[in-house]
Amino acid sequence: MTTPLRHLPVLRQAAELEGIVRRNPLIEKVLARAAELALPGWYLAAGCVFQTVWNVLAGRDPAAGIRDYDLCYHDGSDLSWDAEDAVIRRCAETFADLGVDVEVRNQARVHLWYEDRFGVPCPPYPCSEAAIDSFPATACCIGLRQDTRGWLDVYAPHGFGDLFGFVLRPNPVLAPRGVYEAKARRWAREWPALTVLPWPEAAAAPIARCMPR
Repeated sequence: MTTPLRHLPVLRQAAELEGIVRRNPLIEKVLARAAELALPGWYLAAGCVFQTVWNVLAGRDPAAGIRDYDLCYHDGSDLSWDAEDAVIRRCAETFADLGVDVEVRNQARVHLWYEDRFGVPCPPYPCSEAAIDSFPATACCIGLRQDTRGWLDVYAPHGFGDLFGFVLRPNPVLAPRGVYEAKARRWAREWPALTVLPWPEAAAAPIARCMPR
C-alpha cells in the first residue's frame, strides 16, 4: 500500500515537493532566472507553489488557474518606493517573455503600506522568512529558492502535512479573518477536495524566523 505523501518522513516530503513543483515549467523558469538576479533573501513563494502541488495531486495541469508567481525579497538598505520600483522594472524585463505575472515585492517595505490596505498594522519584517511565516494559511507558508547550480532550498515553517493533505488551516498571526475566508472560498471552488478549517477565536503570536542567504 502506498504511503500518503502527508505521512512520509519530512526529507522524503521535501524531495516529493521538488519533484512536483518542477512539473510546472513556469516555476522552473522563474527559479532559474531569479537565481541569476540574486536578489537579497529572495524566494518564490505562496500561491504558485501550493497551487502547483494541489493541481498535480488533483490530476490537473500543474499551472492551471495560477494567477501570478510571487517573488519576494528583503532589502532593508533602501526603503524608498523608487528602489523597489527599480527592482520591479528589472524583473519585468527578466520575465517578460514568460506570459505570466511575476509579482515582485520587497518584504522590508511591507509594513509601510500593509495597514492602509488590510486595516491591521504589520511590524517590520526582519527577513523574508518572517514574511512567509505570516501568510494567511499554513499551506501558503512555503518558499523556494534555487542557486545557479540548480540546488533548491525549501522554507516551510509548518511542514508539508497540510499541503499534501489538501488542508487549508488558518495562520492568524497577521492577515485579517476576512482575507483568509475570501481566499478559502475561492480555493475551495478551485479544488473541491480541499478541507477548509475555520478561523480560530484566539490568534497566535507571530514568529520571526530568518535563514542566511
